[in-house]
Amino acid sequence: MAKHSKSIPQRGLRVADQIQKDLSELIAFELKDPRVGMVTISEVQLTPDYAHAKVYFTLLKDSAEDVRQTLEGLNKASGYLRNMLGKRLHIHTLPSLHFLHDTSTVRGLAMSALIDQANATRAADYEEEQAGTDAKPAAE
Repeated sequence: MAKHSKSIPQRGLRVADQIQKDLSELIAFELKDPRVGMVTISEVQLTPDYAHAKVYFTLLKDSAEDVRQTLEGLNKASGYLRNMLGKRLHIHTLPSLHFLHDTSTVRGLAMSALIDQANATRAADYEEEQAGTDAKPAAE
């Protein structure tokens, strides 16, 4: 289950999770747009009145061109996807879909690389310090 804010009631969480699941299946099996490749729906955020849904997606290849093409394809197909969602979900208001690229995985990888770099620098400094204290002769 995705993390959501405390202000959204439990039904809203369940509807958002169901939309995420259904959209993942629809994009993978029903959508024929060549611009949309391997897309993972990472989160769906619904407004309290279910009028709008922000759909966050990630890609296997996160190049700027791939993201742009996928975003164009998803936005072009949003009406079709909303129509297909309407056949699967039976709720009073079907949200309009707003697709956004989720950059949290890229940012997480960058942060992890920075942490690894800092740890490597710290380990190198420690080894230099240890080598420096071992090389000094004892003063007796």
